[in-house]
Amino acid sequence: MKVSVYNDWDHVAKAEAAGEEAVVLAWDGEYRKGDIIEFSGIEPGDFYVVKVDAAVDEAFCLIEQDTILFPVPFYEKKTSYNPLAFMGNRHLVTIRKARDYEINSYKNLALNPFDQHEFAGVYPHASANVETRGEAVFAARNAIDGCIATLSHGEWPYESWGINRQDDAEFTLDFGREVSFDKIVLYTRADFPHDNWWTKATFEFSDGSTETVSMEKKVQEPHVFDISRKGIRWLKLGKLVKADDPSPFPALVQIEVYGTEN
Repeated sequence: MKVSVYNDWDHVAKAEAAGEEAVVLAWDGEYRKGDIIEFSGIEPGDFYVVKVDAAVDEAFCLIEQDTILFPVPFYEKKTSYNPLAFMGNRHLVTIRKARDYEINSYKNLALNPFDQHEFAGVYPHASANVETRGEAVFAARNAIDGCIATLSHGEWPYESWGINRQDDAEFTLDFGREVSFDKIVLYTRADFPHDNWWTKATFEFSDGSTETVSMEKKVQEPHVFDISRKGIRWLKLGKLVKADDPSPFPALVQIEVYGTEN
């Protein structure tokens, strides 16, 4: 495997490192707009643990391509990340093959801080039929990045999935493989009185089944649902019913799905 950092306009490497089972790239220099972090030599269909920056959490993920490109975010695209991420003149990027105990453990199957809005063959992956004004702080990927701050909205750590007041808003979580789970947890945004909240929602699963759940106004506590399914490739969250409140702004901060690989 190999990790390289280069600028898209000239493809001259600023830094690179290689390894068999793991790669650790520590380098001195500054990221510039147009820089790309490239992960190559990946075995498609395998599980990996990726840390794209020292200020971004590790991600356990299934990668289905031999090369993954991660454009370094700048300006508006960076607002959903820790402001320390990709900053300064010393950086750390790592990738390694996942260990058996990580693959086989009971875990949050939705978590992926490495997810990109522009899909690049890495799972789990979040998408939606609407994101408020197309802004990074309201993108679907925010709901699987591991950040559960609910008391405000906007830039990190308050990024969320925003539905742009759309009644038919729908969120999709693609696991990239079949998984089994017994619990789904939702953190809904609670920036009251700016925010509204959902009283009902429906989960649709890849096996054709559905589950409708009830919710209430919560501040920092999660909504926990004991929902069990086996052999599920993806789920959708939709049919969202807002509370009878003047605010038109409900939002999803985080979804967690606890289970195991099939």
